[in-house]
Amino acid sequence: MTRLTIESVETTIVDLPLRRRHRFSAITIDHQSYVLVRLRTAEGVDGIGEGVVPGGPWWGGESVEGIKVVIDTYLAPLLVEREATRVEQLRAAMDTVVAGNPFAKAAVEMALFDAWGKALGVPVYELLGGLYREWIPVTWALGADEAKVAIEEVEAKLESGLHSSFKLKMGAQDPVSDVARVLDIARGVAPGTSLRVDLNCAWDELTATRWLPELESGGIDLVEQPVPGWNTDAMVRLAALLRIPVMADESLWSPHDALTLARTAAADIFAIKIAKSGGLTMVRRIAGIAGAAGIACHGGTTIESTIGTAAGAQLYGAIPEVTAGCELFGPLLLADDIAVEDIEYRDGHLRVPQAPGLGISIDERKLRAFSRA
Repeated sequence: MTRLTIESVETTIVDLPLRRRHRFSAITIDHQSYVLVRLRTAEGVDGIGEGVVPGGPWWGGESVEGIKVVIDTYLAPLLVEREATRVEQLRAAMDTVVAGNPFAKAAVEMALFDAWGKALGVPVYELLGGLYREWIPVTWALGADEAKVAIEEVEAKLESGLHSSFKLKMGAQDPVSDVARVLDIARGVAPGTSLRVDLNCAWDELTATRWLPELESGGIDLVEQPVPGWNTDAMVRLAALLRIPVMADESLWSPHDALTLARTAAADIFAIKIAKSGGLTMVRRIAGIAGAAGIACHGGTTIESTIGTAAGAQLYGAIPEVTAGCELFGPLLLADDIAVEDIEYRDGHLRVPQAPGLGISIDERKLRAFSRA
C-alpha cells in the first residue's frame, strides 16, 4: 500500500495572456486567471491542481480570488496529515466544511489525483478504470465575434487541420442581429464544417422557441444551454421541438441535476466539466447516470491551462460515455503557459498525456513571471 501523507497545500494566482480576445455573452477577456494548487506529501511526492473559472465570477459565482481564500482558509487545514490516496473520503470531507464552491474543491482534488498517480508511477486515467480512448475530438470555441472575423478564424483553423468542429458564442447582441450573424457565418464557411452555438443562458423560452428553429434550418448542428440553468422545463420543451441536439451545461452541476435532466428528457447531451461539478469524482458519477440513461457526454471547458486540460484529458479519456468529443482548446488560446510539457493536438484531436499523474510539470521561471503579486 502506498502511503501519501499530506504535509502542505499552497496556492498561487496566475494570470496568463490570451492570443486573442474571447467574447462571452456577458464579458470579454484578454487573459485568463488560474489558482495553482501545490500539494506536498511527507514522502516527497508533489501534486498539482488548477482552479479556473471562465473569465470571472459571472458564470459560476466563484472567482480565482475566492478560490484561493477558500482553499487556504478552510480546505488546506482539513487535508494536512490526511492520506492523499483516499480521494473519495477527502472529497466528502471537503463538503462537510465548505458548502458549494465546486471550483475550489475541484482544484484540490485534482492535486490529490496527480500526487497519487505520481506515487504509483501511472497516469491518472489508470486510477479511473484505465484508458478508454487515447485521442479525443476537440471543438474550437469562438467568441461572439462579427461574421467576417469568425469566418476568417474558422478558415484558418480548417487550413491548419487542427479543428473541423466549431462552437459560436451567442447572446451578446439582440436575437435578430445575433441569429443573422450566425447564419452569415454558416453560409460563409466550407460545406461540411460542423457549427454549434452556445447561448450561456442568454435567452428566455419564448425567444429560444422563436429563433432556435431558424438556426437549425440554417445548418447549426447543436445548441448549448439556450435558457437559464434553472429552467429545465423549458429545456424539455426545446429538446422536443428541435431535431438537432440540445446540450445542458449550466443546468448540469451535480449528479442530482443529471438525474433530473435524464428523467425529464431535458437534454440530448451532457456538458461535463471538472471545475463546474467539483472534481473528477463527481463528473464520473454524472457520466454514470448519463450512461444509464443513454445520454452522450461532451467534455466541456472553462478555458483551462495545460494543467487543467491534462486533467480533463485524463478523465475524458477514461470515461466511456464521452462520445460527443470535447472542448479542451485552452492551451491553444493561451499566448503563454506555466507548464513544461505541451498537450499534443493532431487532426482535430488531442492525445491523453501518458506520463505519471496528470503528466504535467511546472516551469518555475514562468510561474514566477506570471504569478500575481
